[in-house]
Amino acid sequence: QVRLVESGGGLVQAGGSLRLSCTASGSIYRINFMGWYRQAPGKQRDMVATISSGGSANYADSVKGRFFISRDNIENTVYLQMNSLKPEDTDVYYCGANILTLDWSRRDSWGQGTQVTVSS
Repeated sequence: QVRLVESGGGLVQAGGSLRLSCTASGSIYRINFMGWYRQAPGKQRDMVATISSGGSANYADSVKGRFFISRDNIENTVYLQMNSLKPEDTDVYYCGANILTLDWSRRDSWGQGTQVTVSS
């Protein structure tokens, strides 16, 4: 099995910063893309930032210049540094990964989510 565990969410005032972490573990042969997504109640899950195994990153327009994604391939961990947070950034943030498992199956795995709340 593959597990993704997020941490680092919390409550912060507008203009503040948070750093999210996500570590993958289990029957992993290789992790392809890793990313962060956010979802509000009643809405779809939207991409925030993704990063390839080679370190190529892309971002949603709403977070460009404020959020920065990075990964540690040895530790199977992805980070999201969130700066200049706005109330509209409030959401549950999910870590996602496309993983090639030890038995050669490709799977999209999701973490349990971590709450980010930005107050005015």
